[in-house]
Amino acid sequence: MTGEILFLCHRIPFPPDRGDKIRSYHLLERMAQVAPVHVGCFADDARDTGFAPEMAKMTASQCVLMRDRSRMAAGVKGLATGQSLLVSLFDHPDLHRWVAKLLEERPIRAVAAYSAQMAHFVPPLPDGVRFVMDFVDFDSAKYAAYGAQGAGPMAWINRREGRVLLDFERKVAERADLCAFVSEAEAALFRQASGLGPDRVVGIDNGVALDYFDPAADFPAVERPDGSLLVFTGQMDYRPNVEAVESFARETLPAIRARCPEALFAIVGRNPTKSVQALAGLPGVIVTGAVPDVRGWLAAADVVVAPLRIARGIQNKVLEAMAMARPVVASPQAAEGIDAQDEEHLLIAADPAQEAEKIIALLSDKDRAGRLGRAARARMEERYRWSATLAGLPEMLLGSQLPADREAV
Repeated sequence: MTGEILFLCHRIPFPPDRGDKIRSYHLLERMAQVAPVHVGCFADDARDTGFAPEMAKMTASQCVLMRDRSRMAAGVKGLATGQSLLVSLFDHPDLHRWVAKLLEERPIRAVAAYSAQMAHFVPPLPDGVRFVMDFVDFDSAKYAAYGAQGAGPMAWINRREGRVLLDFERKVAERADLCAFVSEAEAALFRQASGLGPDRVVGIDNGVALDYFDPAADFPAVERPDGSLLVFTGQMDYRPNVEAVESFARETLPAIRARCPEALFAIVGRNPTKSVQALAGLPGVIVTGAVPDVRGWLAAADVVVAPLRIARGIQNKVLEAMAMARPVVASPQAAEGIDAQDEEHLLIAADPAQEAEKIIALLSDKDRAGRLGRAARARMEERYRWSATLAGLPEMLLGSQLPADREAV
């Protein structure tokens, strides 16, 4: 027996139906293939909690807690104590107690924490227990970018969060045996910021479920509306997604419809904010809300768009669209970290004017759009199978090179 694994996640890693859960689900699945896994995580709502019995089929034990601290309470506590607001938001005494009890009673060989806010649940570990920190994204850089773009109190809060969270990330990285990020590009940025080398900070690429996101798979078709269909998919209460669709609907789509009046833009994703819902009042915009199966919308799309202005890591929405053999037009930020070539596997557009130009060109050249989609699918098959991207995970978790004492952060 190689020992057991403790996996700590900020959201229940089941099912793989949103960006952060996709990676954590596949990490859990791979871990469970090599050792018993104990999962400690949070649920956002009753829907999340309802997935716990099904996830239990994959776990040796689990602690699923409702995240009950409000953003206001987390903000007050974080500002008062000098703590990162993100870390303060994800805190719960019951999870600290469950982790301590599990480490005392079970033969835990490795602790894996998923996303920076879960690191403070990892206590000082005894010799022989490995700590792997999957930061996923370089989160402090995202908050710093928000702060640099904005003005007023929220900009100050974001700048402060960028500084405090970066300090926290560095301290966590110093005591972890290994730190992972969702792409080599993210890992390289963190190596530069932390001073740690490639032996301590690595990229573990996301993959894509190629048997599921397959244009030949069996899934419910979407009744195509008349006209050319442009599709964006994502969690629609996530700020970068909200800003992306607002920019596209208000700036890019009118330029496209001036040349292609029948063009429609479908915003497909759960929990659209009021500002996103309001976009449905614009000419040519469809807001679907949650859908039972996103593949039908992807298959129906003439072009899938990813016009994110702030993005970290690898965008699952882009991988999924490419796996579905759809032509993708993405911003440089959305394409960063994806091992694919502009003009060969997807098109990269830096601003609304370029987006409109490249989308119009694809709509007017169906043969080129088809070639681009087929090349995208081939690239996903070649490069982004989960079995390949996570091949080294067992060795990372259960390796033998262990540093000396580690202190809790």
